[in-house]
Amino acid sequence: MGDFNLALVIVAIVVCVIVFISSIYLLVNYQHPDDANQAYFPKFVVVFGLSIAMISILMLPADVANRHACRHAIYNGACNLTLPMKDLWLAIYIVDAILVFFVIPFAMFFYEGDQDKTLGKRIKSALLWVVTTAVVCALVLGILYGVIGKVDFSVRHLSSATSTFPTSWQFSNTQPCIGNTARQCSAFTANPASEKTWTMRTTFPEYVVALATIVGSVLFTIFGGVGIACLPLGLITAFIRRPKAVITRSQYIKEATELGKKARELKKAADGLHQEERSGAKGKKWRKNVKAVEKELLQLEEDVNLLEEMYPQGEQAETAWAFTVLGYLAKFILGILGLIVSIAWVAHIIIYLLVDPPLSPFLNEVFIKLDDVWGLLGTAAFAFFCFYLLLAVIAGAMMLGLKLVFITIHPMKWGATLMNSFLFNVGLILLCSISVIQFCATAFGYYAQATAAQEIFGHTLQSLRGIKYLYKYNVFQIGFVILAGLTFLYYIAFGWRRKKPSGRFQLST
Repeated sequence: MGDFNLALVIVAIVVCVIVFISSIYLLVNYQHPDDANQAYFPKFVVVFGLSIAMISILMLPADVANRHACRHAIYNGACNLTLPMKDLWLAIYIVDAILVFFVIPFAMFFYEGDQDKTLGKRIKSALLWVVTTAVVCALVLGILYGVIGKVDFSVRHLSSATSTFPTSWQFSNTQPCIGNTARQCSAFTANPASEKTWTMRTTFPEYVVALATIVGSVLFTIFGGVGIACLPLGLITAFIRRPKAVITRSQYIKEATELGKKARELKKAADGLHQEERSGAKGKKWRKNVKAVEKELLQLEEDVNLLEEMYPQGEQAETAWAFTVLGYLAKFILGILGLIVSIAWVAHIIIYLLVDPPLSPFLNEVFIKLDDVWGLLGTAAFAFFCFYLLLAVIAGAMMLGLKLVFITIHPMKWGATLMNSFLFNVGLILLCSISVIQFCATAFGYYAQATAAQEIFGHTLQSLRGIKYLYKYNVFQIGFVILAGLTFLYYIAFGWRRKKPSGRFQLST
């Protein structure tokens, strides 16, 4: 067992290093050229936030592996020699909450501050917003913790008569207990009136994690429910809407001229908004116009990319068109595979969580059987399903950001992502990662049983006063499945249609 624990520690260190390098890779390749060699503090926050988010997702499989380290031990204290997962969980999610509610907002306010102001004034303005947020959050958390920061556990007092110790053991489905006359154990025949409520105060770190989970669960239900359907179906519909052939040079010139005209109009509108901002006229109408310009700029960029795909240029034009065709084919294949995973997720939620008692362990049993084939195969599949759920949340946020007026767009684009968009998406990932872990710990409770995550997100969270009813009646799971079904119907009805020009900044017909 000692060798297993040492191997687990080594794997944990190696994974943390890989996660850190991956975060730097994403930052370097996604950042906008305008942010090169500057905005170092927001970049540090992005790398650190992405690392925390990925580590938190990987900690649940690590928690399961950590539990396996002492399951065959022959003495009671064996599990005390493994990784202190509960302390690690609380540390990760306290850092998560600090990043989401304080550090990332400060970095965004600092980055988006008026560039004409001095460095000191920008820091002062950002700190003012963050301190105000911190005071309000501290008051709310303190009041809630003092008033309802308790957990109510339902317990049942059990008792039974003594029986002579048998000389032989004979157990069966009809006689699960010791004795010739007893046919049921006292736990099954106890009086329902013996059930009582045991109340105790939870720790403040666990309470902070619980409230952050509730906030994340609302976003997770909305974005995850939409994203679990739009992630694979979006890839499939992109293949259906793909350009079928290269356009002629005359068509290209016509479209390029039209896009150039629309780009000049958009620049003129953006300059006007900038003048209004400098004059202090930042009212509701100004914010609405900014959001409209952002959406039209995003649509213009999509139109430019589409035009470049339809008319590749240069010496490698034929090669570029071949890669375009292969790219859409890859999207179709990934979409089909993603659709299978999404259907498995929704089916598992219905079979294992919404039906009482569960019809089948379903994916839990699949992971267990994969572990029997090879020790880490089930854990790897478990981690994949958790990561897929987080990708679905991001896909859902992007889709709703394009459809709903009240959601700010912060698109992530290869080589063209500004730091404020990076920070917003990292905050969203961090906030939803808590709920993804809680959701996975519940959905795969049979596979992840007796883990530290299940203790925090299962027993404590689902027994917290004022919150437990959201989990008792499966509010988030039901909302997730309903939104997934509605999104699926939307794509069936409208997703396959080719987009028609509907705005001022789209391709001409």
